[in-house]
Formats: sequence, structure tokens, C-alpha cells
Amino acid sequence: MGSRYDKLFAALHEKNEGAFVPFFMLGDPTPAASLDIIRTAVAAGADALELGVPFSDPVADGPTIQASHIRALDGGTTLDSAVDQVRRIRAEFPNLPIGMLIYGNVAFARGLQRFYAEFADAGADSILLPDVPVREGVPFVAAAKEAGIDPIFIAPARAAERTLAGVAKHSQGYVYAISRDGVTGTEKESETTGLKEVVTSIRRFDGPPVLVGFGISSPQHVADAIAANAAGAITGSAITTIIDRHVSRETSCAGKIDNVEALHAELTEFISTMKEATKK
Repeated sequence: MGSRYDKLFAALHEKNEGAFVPFFMLGDPTPAASLDIIRTAVAAGADALELGVPFSDPVADGPTIQASHIRALDGGTTLDSAVDQVRRIRAEFPNLPIGMLIYGNVAFARGLQRFYAEFADAGADSILLPDVPVREGVPFVAAAKEAGIDPIFIAPARAAERTLAGVAKHSQGYVYAISRDGVTGTEKESETTGLKEVVTSIRRFDGPPVLVGFGISSPQHVADAIAANAAGAITGSAITTIIDRHVSRETSCAGKIDNVEALHAELTEFISTMKEATKK
């Protein structure tokens, strides 16, 4: 029996579509609000989810997603509550691939075996640690495989052959490819010009399907990723910006959404449009 990722990519291939995968920070702006947001995303056409666990020093993230870490932490989200949220999402969406994006210190503090086992038990399919390069990934890969979690690694822009080979070898489920250096949320509108080169370089090493992240903020970016032979695209900062725009700025209303209906309508429109762009 194949993994949820295997089944998803096979089904999309039959329909001549790519995958659209939105990123959400668990607990942003509150645990209840984030679960409702995720429900809206799935209803709007999300093929899979990438979910973050808030951390106090998110070095790979730009200001927009850093703010979501802070909101979630301020709202009381912890590793334990994040695991519980994953469990609830899995119960509602039994066939949806769920990937986690979590910083390496969180895994170390928990203990690698316990960390991966808890997320596997909750129903997560994969875990990406953005601050752990593949050259340092051996203990993480071992613990992930023991728990039945797919380890995901980033294929950096302009990576050396050895790095790409390692990413392709040790990633399961998919490879997270980026077409530029830097942190999330700082891209310019036109920055998708290196996609084909990045995807082609990774695919030479016969790894799992490639999803492109960093700089994916418009339907054209998604279409460019699919045209570059990626299996799909991941969007984080653009979605987090939508959420941020609807969170109250009143200090007495921390974590409150000013207009819930407007937020969900905007998310539905954005995600459905991005999904439509995956169709070849």
C-alpha cells in the first residue's frame, strides 16, 4: 500500500494536474481559528497541507511567517497542543497528506524518537526540518523511518551535485525545492526564473516528486512550477499575509479576527485560484 503522497501524486497525474499545498502555522492566530482556516483551505481545493509548529527563533522565515510564529506562541500553542491539532485534522481528513515544518531544536528538545513517534501517532505523513541540511540528517532520517514518517529535505538553489544526490536519496514523499537563496516572504513577483533548472537538477537523481516553495505567491508562479515539471507548489507567506491582514491590531483583542467571513472568503478565492493554476 502506497503512502498518502504516492496516492495523491498518482491521482493528480491521471488528471493531468499538479498539487497545490498551502502552509499554515498551527495555532495562528488561535488554535480554534487555525483549524477553521484549514477546513476552508481543504474545501477550496488544497491537495495536501504543510503545517508549522511555532518556534521562538525561526531563522528560515521572513517577517510575515515570523509574525505567525509569535501570534501562535502568544495564543498558547505548544508542541503538545500542535500534536493534538494534527490529530484532529487527521480525524477530519483521513486521506489528506499532512506534512510538518518544524525547527530542529524542537525535535532535539523532545528527543528524536519521541518527537517523530508522537507526530506519526497523530497522523502526520512527513516532517521537514528547515534548519537541518541533508549532510547532518542521518539521525533524523533514522528516527523518522523508525516511526514511519517521511523525512523531507530542502534542495537549495545552486546546490552542489553531492547535496542534490543526498536530498534525492534521503527524502521520501517529496523533495522541497527552492529556486533562490534567502528566507521566506522576501521574494519579488518575478522570481520564478530559475525553476526549470532547479527541478531538472533534482530529477536527475531519481528522488521523489518535487514540490517548489519559496516565492510562490501567484497563480502564474504555480503555472511556472508545473511547466518546469515540478509535481506541485507550496505557498506559505502569501497565505499568511492574508491571515495577518484580518487579525485585529487592538491589543485588547489579541488573536481575534476582525471579520471571519471576509478572511475565509479571501482564502477560498486565493486557494481555489492557485489550485486552478496546477491544471495543465
